[in-house]
Amino acid sequence: MDDRTYWDERYRDATFRLPEEPSRPLREFADALPEGRAFDVATGTGRNALFLAAAGYEVDAVDVSGVGLDEARERAAERDLDGHVDWIQADLDTYCVPESAYDVVSVSFYRALELLPDLKEALAPGGVLCYEHHLRSPEADRGPSDDRHRFRSNDLLRAVLDLTVLHYEETTRVEDGRTSAVATIVARNTGGGSQTYPRRPAE
Repeated sequence: MDDRTYWDERYRDATFRLPEEPSRPLREFADALPEGRAFDVATGTGRNALFLAAAGYEVDAVDVSGVGLDEARERAAERDLDGHVDWIQADLDTYCVPESAYDVVSVSFYRALELLPDLKEALAPGGVLCYEHHLRSPEADRGPSDDRHRFRSNDLLRAVLDLTVLHYEETTRVEDGRTSAVATIVARNTGGGSQTYPRRPAE
């Protein structure tokens, strides 16, 4: 089964629901993000894309699943945001990401280490990458069942050390009685020894 068919079937399953609130790095570091254009990778049903559109961004949102994108379009129409999001059905393995085009790139729970060179090049000067994904951990009972689809410790950090790391953590979360191990990074397309940094959000 190819990825498109797999995800179309998942979204048609009434018992499968993605979170509706945006990712933690987007919520917690919203004030540190530059204005402009945003790119939401593997948007699913659009939770991050809609958050960014509501915050004033013009958003390109890509996903392989037409079923997921149909739900995202419905949500956008309900919130009068559809004119601010370009919903793009494409396989990210072959999609050509424009260079230096985006002020924010968002990736949530999609293993894309091999795509990171292209995603980093997609950042405009001063643009910010917000990325979170599952880690390999014996404590985790939420997320991919196969460790191939999880990061090892520091995989994500090492992959973006050519950017300015504003925030990085590897942590365990317990929600609804289930445990996730998650790596989160917020990194800016800048260089040099003296820079500005956002304050750590209050817990």
